[in-house]
Amino acid sequence: MPNRYGITVPFDHVPLSEHGAWYERLAELGYTDVWTGEANGADGFTPLALAAVAAPGLQLGTAVVPVYTRGPGLLAMQAATMAELAPGRFALGVGSSSDVIVERWNAVPFDRPYQRVRDTVRFLRLALTGEKVDAEFETFTVRGFRLGRPPVQIPPVYVAALRPGMLRLAGRESDGAIINWLSAEDVRTTVAEVGPGKEVVARIFVCPTEDSERARAVGRIGIAAYLNVAVYAEFHRWLGRGPLLEEMWSAWAAGERKAALAAIPDEVVDALVVHGSYDECRAHIGRYVENGVTVPVLALLPGGDDLAKTVEGLAPSAG
Repeated sequence: MPNRYGITVPFDHVPLSEHGAWYERLAELGYTDVWTGEANGADGFTPLALAAVAAPGLQLGTAVVPVYTRGPGLLAMQAATMAELAPGRFALGVGSSSDVIVERWNAVPFDRPYQRVRDTVRFLRLALTGEKVDAEFETFTVRGFRLGRPPVQIPPVYVAALRPGMLRLAGRESDGAIINWLSAEDVRTTVAEVGPGKEVVARIFVCPTEDSERARAVGRIGIAAYLNVAVYAEFHRWLGRGPLLEEMWSAWAAGERKAALAAIPDEVVDALVVHGSYDECRAHIGRYVENGVTVPVLALLPGGDDLAKTVEGLAPSAG
């Protein structure tokens, strides 16, 4: 197993008020990291603040918070707050997110995502040092901002990236890349664009059950929800999966949701969703690491055992 081994939080159907005990248990089982996303559930920072207090040994990260839905100054403030609460244990992962989350749900124009991510990373690099930022970037201007509580230990900043431009940006201007919805074999392609010497955090979708049909049914729902979003569709075309997914995209565009699900080939589900016995799942996760992932972060899908058995069965200590 790798030196770091993470899991996505918060857990579904577990109140945030009860997560403290779960964080402690994760640390006991050998998980080193907990990472959050941010879509339409919990925000990206609050679950990590709980973890910072409940389990002081865990590494914490956002994977990811969008660069559009907070102003640059507020994003720097939240990152600095987490870095103060968990010095040396917090990483800020940022990304463009998608037109659905940014534009449809948050009423913010999804304009020039590459440039906005680049500008935000450059701003954060300055702001998190505590220096005064008075600068015009291509996509926004900041006048006279200075953190009132700059972190003693500046957190690393990672960029969520799918295709070559953003992957290269992650390698060139940030501390690493965050990748998502790809196979273990796809990792080689993406890591080559990032370049050497960078952290590569991968969100890996896992449904630990030996009932292959159940796992594939669950996996198809997740694949349809994500891969019909434009940025993910283009990502998989770039990876060469277009011919396998064209039927799904066509059915989805026509409003035929059941047909779209049925059109997703088993080979796509088996590539993008880890399933099988716990031993088989850990071995599959290991292939992501062999191909260049430095921080695997499990994202649990429903369909397997209850949560307690699942986190124990997938834990590094179980291997």
